[in-house]
Amino acid sequence: MKRISRLVENISGINQEVVKKAQDRLDSLTKPLGSLGRLEELAKQICGIKGELALGLDNKVIFTLAADHGVTDEGVSVYPKEVTAQMVYNFLNGGAGINVLAKHVGLKVVVVDIGVASDLKASPKLLINKINYGTKNMAKGPAMTRDEAIKAICVGIDLFEEEFKRGLDIVGIGEMGIGNTTAASAITAVFTGKSVEEITGRGAGLGALGLKNKIDIIKKSLVINQPDPDCAIDVLSKVGGFEIAGMAGIILAASANKIPVVIDGFISGSAALVAYQIEPKVKDYMIAAHCSVETGHKVILEYLGLKPLLDLDLRLGEGTGAALGIGLADAAIKILTQMATFKSANVSEKKND
Repeated sequence: MKRISRLVENISGINQEVVKKAQDRLDSLTKPLGSLGRLEELAKQICGIKGELALGLDNKVIFTLAADHGVTDEGVSVYPKEVTAQMVYNFLNGGAGINVLAKHVGLKVVVVDIGVASDLKASPKLLINKINYGTKNMAKGPAMTRDEAIKAICVGIDLFEEEFKRGLDIVGIGEMGIGNTTAASAITAVFTGKSVEEITGRGAGLGALGLKNKIDIIKKSLVINQPDPDCAIDVLSKVGGFEIAGMAGIILAASANKIPVVIDGFISGSAALVAYQIEPKVKDYMIAAHCSVETGHKVILEYLGLKPLLDLDLRLGEGTGAALGIGLADAAIKILTQMATFKSANVSEKKND
């Protein structure tokens, strides 16, 4: 916990003077004031995070963290937990949605086993940082120990710092884990105070009976574990997941190192909640890529005060929405740096009213 505390001490607010400089630059470009809307807001945020007028986002990375959940024993998903490992191999073979979008946007995907319930075949494309073989069944007791929760956060910090050494301009987070919408729903209910019914969605395709069972299991888990909403580690250890903890660590590390972090969907959003509870300043470093179909994701975004860039009815995870968000961030910085100014293009500016 000391390492996390030391890291958090380095998280400060973004540079508002640079935000002002970015605004002045945007206002000088050959366009009506504010006419590129959210792209302009995004460019200003990224410059404020970096503390300089960003020249480009050449080094773009998404971390896709995979882990299993013991609560799948309660029938909360239409897919068996074996799919988690199978999808990891799909990532490594380049056949998943995140691989396609990463190639489209021009970013690197780092695939991590942080808690898959089986031993995966070694691959140069796979990082194995396994905390345990999946979490325990949170409907019967804590999902993990407090030490495991802290260790999983620190894995996320390590992952970020290793990439940061190589050069990193922007980072996105994604995940894979059968049953993880159940954990995310529980976390969201605890931190936001909303009802489990209001937050819980159908995940990968539950029917009406399956959804009712999922809601009942989450309620049971909250009653049995009594997670403390004032302690992020307590909530994470009792009803969370290893991939959620790892993503929270990435958010904290990115914020401490002044790198923008793009949040994917509902599961990534629950990690954002955890990071925010540890240090609220991380909010300024987070970019919400989209609003998921999962009902709890909108609750998270409203709670954090984040405005999503896209609303495309996505619910895949993996970091797919984050990849699209990074593409928009890249476009925003190119607008800032590559558009001509009125002066350089010899274009007449707007007359005063």
